[in-house]
Amino acid sequence: MIWVAVLATAAGCYAMKLAGLSVPEKVLASPRVRTVAALLPIALLAALTAVQVFGHGRSVVVDARAAGLGFAVVALMLRAPFLVVVIGAAVVAAVVRALA
Repeated sequence: MIWVAVLATAAGCYAMKLAGLSVPEKVLASPRVRTVAALLPIALLAALTAVQVFGHGRSVVVDARAAGLGFAVVALMLRAPFLVVVIGAAVVAAVVRALA
């Protein structure tokens, strides 16, 4: 049964890729489509981050992950290097988790 799901998912991904490649060039040249294409990855990444940080099953929780995210936001606003942001967020989350 698992292989049926894997093959169906693979076929669906291929069909979506093929549909994306089949879009006419004049549709892709539209300013609205370009704006959506530029902003969609940012929105998806923000949504995935929010789900991973604040989600636990079917409930919303605020725990050490939120502290790590808070550190990352502040570090990014201060223009810290990416490696500092990632390691700092992990350290903050670990310290908060150890203290809790």
